[in-house]
Amino acid sequence: MPGTLEELSSSKAFGGNLIKYRFKSAALGGLDAKFNLFLPANAETSNVPVIFFLAGLTCTEDNGAQKGNFLGPAAKEGIAILFTDTSPRGAGIEGEDDDWEFGTGAGFYLDATNPKYALYYKMRTHIQFEIPQVLEISGLPIDVKRMSIFGHSMGGHGALCIYLASKSQQFRSASAFAPISNPINAPWGQKAFAGYLLTGLNEAKEQYDATELISRHSDPVHILIDYGTADQFYKAGQLLPENFLDAARKAGYDEAQVRVREQKGHDHSYYFVSTFAEDHVHFHAKFLKA
Repeated sequence: MPGTLEELSSSKAFGGNLIKYRFKSAALGGLDAKFNLFLPANAETSNVPVIFFLAGLTCTEDNGAQKGNFLGPAAKEGIAILFTDTSPRGAGIEGEDDDWEFGTGAGFYLDATNPKYALYYKMRTHIQFEIPQVLEISGLPIDVKRMSIFGHSMGGHGALCIYLASKSQQFRSASAFAPISNPINAPWGQKAFAGYLLTGLNEAKEQYDATELISRHSDPVHILIDYGTADQFYKAGQLLPENFLDAARKAGYDEAQVRVREQKGHDHSYYFVSTFAEDHVHFHAKFLKA
C-alpha cells in the first residue's frame, strides 16, 4: 500500500491551487514520490475530473506545471491536472545517473523486468494504478472515474501506451505533444528497452509501443497528437508520428478518433507545448464532462 500524502507546498493560481505532495511509493520500491496537483476553484464544492500530465526526458513533476500553460485553461474548464514525475528518485542503482537518456529522469513509463531495475522502475504501475489509488483513499476532491491522460515527448509515449493498454476506459482520452510514437524503431526507445526490459524489444512491442498497440486495438479511442516540423528530435527520427498515424488508419480509426496535427515551424520545447496547451485541455474536457 502507498504511504500517506504529505503536502509540501501550495500556490494560488487562476482561482485554484497548485499543491505539491509527497508519499512513500510501494510501486517504486518504497522511495519517496512527488506530484503536483492543480485543483480548480470548483473543487472546493464538488469532486472534479482530472488529466494526468507526463513529462519528458530529464524532467520532474515541476516542468509541466511551471511551463506548460495548462492551469488557466484547466481552471476555466473546472478540471484538475496532476503532474507526475518521470522516474524513481534515489534508487542508488549503479549507472542510473550516468546518462540523461536513461535512468534518473528517464523512466519511460514502463515496468522494468531487468532485475537490476525491477524493484524501483515501475512507473507504469505507479501512474496507472498507484496514483489513482492514492487519490481515492486520500479524500482529495478528485473523481477517479473521470480521468484522461496526456504528455510531452517521452511522456507522450507514456500517455498513449497507458491509454491504449488500460481497460474499461480507465482513461477517457489521450493526447500528446511530440510523442515518441514508435519507440521500438527510435534510438531513445531502443536504448531504454534494452536496459529496462529482460527481453528488450520483444517485450516492448507487446506493451510499450503506441504504434504497435494501436495496430492491434479495436475499441473506440479519442486521441490527439501535435508535433512540430522544426523539432530537432522529429528530424532525427526519434518521434515517428507518421508511423502511428499510418497504423491507426490501417486499424480503421478515422480523424474523428485519431487526429495527428503537423504544426509548421514549431520545435520540441515548452514554447510549443504551451502554444497548444489550451487545445489539449479543451479536447479532454469534451470527454471528461460528457
